Amino acid sequence: MPRPRARVLVVGIGGLGSPALVRLAKSGVGAIGVADGDAVDLSNLARQIVHTTAGIGRPKTVSAEEFLRSAGFAGSVERIPTRLDVRDILDAVSAWDVVVDGCDTFRSKFMLNDACVLAGKPLVHAGVLRFEGQLMTILPKRTACLRCLLESPPPPGAAPRCSEAGVLGAVPGVLGTIQADEALRVLDGGGGMSGRVLTFDARRVRFRVVPVLRDPACPVCGDRPRIDRIAGEHYPAEEYT
Repeated sequence: MPRPRARVLVVGIGGLGSPALVRLAKSGVGAIGVADGDAVDLSNLARQIVHTTAGIGRPKTVSAEEFLRSAGFAGSVERIPTRLDVRDILDAVSAWDVVVDGCDTFRSKFMLNDACVLAGKPLVHAGVLRFEGQLMTILPKRTACLRCLLESPPPPGAAPRCSEAGVLGAVPGVLGTIQADEALRVLDGGGGMSGRVLTFDARRVRFRVVPVLRDPACPVCGDRPRIDRIAGEHYPAEEYT
């Protein structure tokens, strides 16, 4: 179904964002935003499938746009060649109809969650590590957000990052593709994984869906939110990004 007026922002063009872009390239949306401050690196190519060896050392946003054009995407591509942070993330997400979370740190994921809730923008979240991953669609003030599940990010050093613990390439491949389809469902008025968490265990090739409810005491989407702006004190120290 063509969606010529629809605008989808993908934040993080890595293991999750890459397969999401592959699906979005043929979806008929009018505009795709690609936000990432990193450069293409040889060590990431096994799972970051929109990038190639020709792009090593170049900005991921440039590589992503080249992929979209080569895949026949005729809509607008808007590049945000920086890591979205406290100063600009709220304005960035406000310009889009739905946001896809391809971030690789807890700090970025919680900041993106909060920005989307405050801006009233649907967010398709996913996270992966080793052989497992999870996914949920967040419809602000209507369904559970990330902080309804975990009130605050883990402290620095409490959990390993993908760069430290590794991730099986198929895990973000599967979940990133589902993220794109979820984004399209939201644009069409749905969102199959809103109010639910999908988990994927690649070792057992097992999916599980768990219902989740919005927490009235959630600090950002609850009835009396304590987080009403994007501020540095709500997120782990900068050196953990």
